[in-house]
Amino acid sequence: AGEGAELAAVIGATVPTGFELTAAAEVQEKLGSASRISRDRGKIYFEVPAGALPQVHRLRSVDNLFVVVQEFKDYQFKESKEDALKDLEDLVKKLPWTDPLKVWELNNSLKKKKTKRKKHNLQRTASKEKPSEDGAEEGAAHKDISAEEDGAPEPSGGQDTEDTAEHAPQNGGEEEENEESDAKDESQAGSGSETQAGEGKVGEGDAKVLKFRVTCNRAGDKHSFTSNEAARDFGGAVQEHFQWKADMTNFDVEVLLNIHNNEVVVGIALTEESLHRRNITHFGPTTLRSTLAYGMLRLCDPQPTDIIVDPMCGTGAIPIEGATEWPSCYHIAGDNNPQAVKRAANNICSLLKKNENKESSTSPGIPLDIIQWDICNLPLRTGSVDIIVTDMPFGKRIGSKKKNWDLYPACLLEMGRICVPGTGRAVLLTQDKKCFAKALSRMGHIWRKAQTVWVNVGGLHAAVYLLKRTWERAEERRSFW
Repeated sequence: AGEGAELAAVIGATVPTGFELTAAAEVQEKLGSASRISRDRGKIYFEVPAGALPQVHRLRSVDNLFVVVQEFKDYQFKESKEDALKDLEDLVKKLPWTDPLKVWELNNSLKKKKTKRKKHNLQRTASKEKPSEDGAEEGAAHKDISAEEDGAPEPSGGQDTEDTAEHAPQNGGEEEENEESDAKDESQAGSGSETQAGEGKVGEGDAKVLKFRVTCNRAGDKHSFTSNEAARDFGGAVQEHFQWKADMTNFDVEVLLNIHNNEVVVGIALTEESLHRRNITHFGPTTLRSTLAYGMLRLCDPQPTDIIVDPMCGTGAIPIEGATEWPSCYHIAGDNNPQAVKRAANNICSLLKKNENKESSTSPGIPLDIIQWDICNLPLRTGSVDIIVTDMPFGKRIGSKKKNWDLYPACLLEMGRICVPGTGRAVLLTQDKKCFAKALSRMGHIWRKAQTVWVNVGGLHAAVYLLKRTWERAEERRSFW
């Protein structure tokens, strides 16, 4: 950390699409740094001293982190494919690698400390459940790149083409979300050679040859090449420059080449696994990313002593994130599905175990209760809840669009009943926007729409609605029709 004090790092972070401003606000609040929101949606950039890396990893709204080697705001690609790719190859020698590699090294030493601490905890508890540290990123797990089953940032608007590829050895990697069929490593890996003097000398021993891969994310329809070709040629040049060895799955360094129209960013990954996996150990069919849950909670600005309810909690991503970040509020989670309630309870138990390990003493617990209930008939007093935050059924993996036509108005009515008139608010995520708009128009007397955030959840175009409760008294329970 001593050397990290003088070393400045420009950090790039991928965040849930639509919540870039939320992430920027969190960075400002916790790190005191102003962020720049990229034109490439779902990314923000900010500068911090390298010594602040541990705090950066503790951010709640970011998925993946990388240190920026260099950024080109208006990169002019040549017309022909060969020339464009040759330019990318030549770029490698001109890039200022030294400081970003130092930041990467510092980040690695932090990870090693964390792994040691974690091993010690595991031995101490001899627990079967594997507790994962706050934002732990050890283990050479596959890196989440741009597509994930439960919602990754969408690089751009619909008309652009977008693809992801890696600089791969002949056998290729197995990650199904990347188009790797034609990604071949054409340059021979300098397997036995030592790292060159100077920049290439990273790691504990001089003789250690680092393994690397290049991941290219490309969006835009004006490029003459595919991401596979860019990753392959750029990767070949990186290999030649550093004498590193290409390895798709068991790599030390992941070099990122992000191309969005005329914006090019070269970076080095600082996370091996997305930070959104922090709280959930038991996943369901539609588990929400913790980073998206954080963004939704932050949108409704929880105040100390607020009672926050998630009436359709699934595996509990929202209330668990809420109880972790806003412990001065009281959180209630519920679902009508006994299997979901069981998963959420298991996730809460994992979190309690993790807290005990961290504090190496008996943990005081978390302000969160879970219950099985019926969303249209909640066992809560009228006007007793300050905030409702929930992920509504999209009608795809759970429920159906047809059922939503009855469910949504009934939900909004019951949520309106339990919510405090005048000050109560709700943050609701849904992809069934048409049905939601209709239900909301019928409930206009109790709910007013204050804000809409467009988000991408697993490739689905969804919306997060911030609703404010009107002063109108909600009817006591009666049949809706």
